[in-house]
Amino acid sequence: MMDAASAAATASSPAISIQNQKSPFQDLPEASPKPHKKSFVTTLMEAATLRTPSFREDNYFVSLLKSSEKKALQELKDKLLASFDGAASDASMWGVPLLGEDDRADVILLKFLRARDFRVGDALNMLLKCLAWRKEFGAENVVEEDLGFKELEGVVAYMQGYDKEGHPVCYNAYGVFRDKDMYERIFGDEEKLKKFLRWRVQVLERGIKLLHFKPGGVNSLIQVTDLKDMPKRELRVASNQILSLFQDNYPEMVARKIFINVPWYFSMLYSMFSPFLTQRTKSKFVISKEGNAAETLYKFVRPEDIPVQYGGLNRPSDLQNGPPKPASEFTVKGGERVNIQIEGIEAGATITWDIVVGGWDLEYCAEFVPNAEGSYTIAVEKPRKIGASEEAIHNSYTSKESGKMVLSVDNTASRRKKVAAYRYVVRKCSTIKDGH
Repeated sequence: MMDAASAAATASSPAISIQNQKSPFQDLPEASPKPHKKSFVTTLMEAATLRTPSFREDNYFVSLLKSSEKKALQELKDKLLASFDGAASDASMWGVPLLGEDDRADVILLKFLRARDFRVGDALNMLLKCLAWRKEFGAENVVEEDLGFKELEGVVAYMQGYDKEGHPVCYNAYGVFRDKDMYERIFGDEEKLKKFLRWRVQVLERGIKLLHFKPGGVNSLIQVTDLKDMPKRELRVASNQILSLFQDNYPEMVARKIFINVPWYFSMLYSMFSPFLTQRTKSKFVISKEGNAAETLYKFVRPEDIPVQYGGLNRPSDLQNGPPKPASEFTVKGGERVNIQIEGIEAGATITWDIVVGGWDLEYCAEFVPNAEGSYTIAVEKPRKIGASEEAIHNSYTSKESGKMVLSVDNTASRRKKVAAYRYVVRKCSTIKDGH
């Protein structure tokens, strides 16, 4: 997060300053942010824990493996080669030949070994079944298929942006299936369910195409699952089949699983199951209760890569114009009013800005303040209360005289700290200045 000084320093001309105004609430303490198959509910209960400090992403440098792990890797290669009776060309996955000297193969084989705690026989069995499934399913070509789920694209399951460490992020939200007509249209019979599962695999395969499969590279995804309004009972069959497919055929493909809008009762259930979970399992999960999605996601993903519905600045239409423009983060403390001043705007220039506060529930306004003495401040956006569920604000203003734009967010009625972000572009004739 950025304080006032650092936020000002990151902006390009026009100059920016952030002014914080305290209220009596400011000095009050801030509220506390309140191998067998697993069922969908069990997996969610496992998620009901904060990410532990012990989390460390897996290493894929063979030279850094333990001697027992190196031995297991070589043994798996030997057994795999014997299984194919020398037909090494048949053993490939995601375009990577698994036998030979390709270090990308080591990454994939290590995933299967880790999924089975380096038990070579179990890892080989899992790998051979996966290869057979991929051939039968046609997984290598599923990305190119038109499965007719346009209404679900960008809503139910989709790849969007990267986390701060470069992992592709996959978002999942099943609340739309509370609508009975939608549910019947997608899951009404076995054939429809099979088609949906194929589409869900397609989304995952798109994400895997973004991975490097290289030691030291990005070799796994981040998965964000929104549990808001999810009809658990109705989706039990589909959810269990998705989990089964992913557990069997995509080992160690997810570096971190973030659950947002988690109902309170999952935390209670977790306390019963926590003693039976390994530290490795716990370290990959992050949970965020309802209303805290933005605060949680900002820890891992930059705001320009977070979808607007979760307190970020990323709209699907933005992706058509290339990578998202960077934004600056700041915090709005409880009892505080923050003024973002974008200075140095010349007459005739047009300034376009985006601003968002996670879980808004505060007052916002925008004013243009001319430099000339005696000129009146112009209310570009009158003060108004922004609801907690509203998305990022996008607006523009063309100045008739030189001055500065002031964006204000007033959190003086709350004691809770909130994450926030903004960015802007100033255009005059052929000149464009970006700021964030």
